[in-house]
Amino acid sequence: MRNPLNHTVVDIKPSGIRKFFDIVSEMKDAISLGVGEPDFETPWHICEEGIYSLERGHTHYTSNSGLAELKKEVTLYLKRHYGIEYNPKKEVFITVGGSEAIDLALRVMLCPKEEVIIPQPSYVSYEPCAILTGGKPVIVNLKAENEFKLTPEELLDAITDKTKLLVLPFPNNPTGSTMNREELEKIAKVCIEKDIFVISDEIYSELTYGEEKHCSIASIPGMWERTIVINGFSKSHAMTGWRLGYACGPQLIIEQMLKVHQFAIMCAPTTSQYAAVEALRNGDKDVERMRDAYDQRRRYLIKELNDMGLETFEAKGAFYVFPCIKSLEMTSDEFATRLLYEEKVAVVPGTAFGDCGEGFLRISYAYSIENIKIALERIKHFVEKRRAELAK
Repeated sequence: MRNPLNHTVVDIKPSGIRKFFDIVSEMKDAISLGVGEPDFETPWHICEEGIYSLERGHTHYTSNSGLAELKKEVTLYLKRHYGIEYNPKKEVFITVGGSEAIDLALRVMLCPKEEVIIPQPSYVSYEPCAILTGGKPVIVNLKAENEFKLTPEELLDAITDKTKLLVLPFPNNPTGSTMNREELEKIAKVCIEKDIFVISDEIYSELTYGEEKHCSIASIPGMWERTIVINGFSKSHAMTGWRLGYACGPQLIIEQMLKVHQFAIMCAPTTSQYAAVEALRNGDKDVERMRDAYDQRRRYLIKELNDMGLETFEAKGAFYVFPCIKSLEMTSDEFATRLLYEEKVAVVPGTAFGDCGEGFLRISYAYSIENIKIALERIKHFVEKRRAELAK
């Protein structure tokens, strides 16, 4: 019988995260610090609006591009928080999570053999989605000494005459790294000079800590017209299961993304869209409350990891830290595997997010401070045991 499978799909490796989730789900008394999901429940007033929409009989398709009411609220939210403006009728549409928006943006912008620059470590879907378009991912290995930020020099070195796109994944999953306006202006200058478009994944934009607030590269002069901004509700409003995101950008690009969305998805979940209207209108205090809790965990986790000798830079975004384990003379996968089986703590090897993640781990602090404390005691015990092994 002829092989029924597409060789491109077969050749793509599965996510390096899932292996540890599958094991920990069946391991008694295990603590997972691996999942990139808020431990908070969706705020009740948001849930209530979703329930109320069902009670009112809103159980049918919406417009392909999403509820007009929700698209308007998205534009008001982005203007209020980040100073970027979009036409809700032509430059915004609602997606099934930010992941769909990433896939669609790559599909409609990248032609076969054209190149997309992907800084790594970064979210696991960028590279395979680019491969599925027939495009060519060009990986830029970000450096710990730069706090895993993209520099203009690194960007310039990666550009060729086939470069069309740059994926800009900040605040970053898995490192927690952020880029401020001054740093983004340097990247923007290169993009404008070299005529490169940007997919700016800003799903963690609200989870930015410290005095400097998140800056969208689309707010920098000359970048609005060459940027697709991707965002959503999963991380900021603890709405992962509602599966809702959005994409904003020039009409020329958005209308083609919407075309593929029409054929592949039809529309995002109706109930989720009504709930999201409430989230954008009245959810700012919820976001602030959750962000403050994450910030407390972030500072505690970074201090404790550094105190036990696992060098960890001060990540100022998302809900991850990225400690270095090179001093323990183990690969990231070896460390994560032994930690799980010997101490019942799940973390994610840095290599799940790109080869340059070797020697690092992703640890999520989207968990209660109590669980984080217990997990840190177990990690400390494992580190001390490993150092004793090396001393023999």
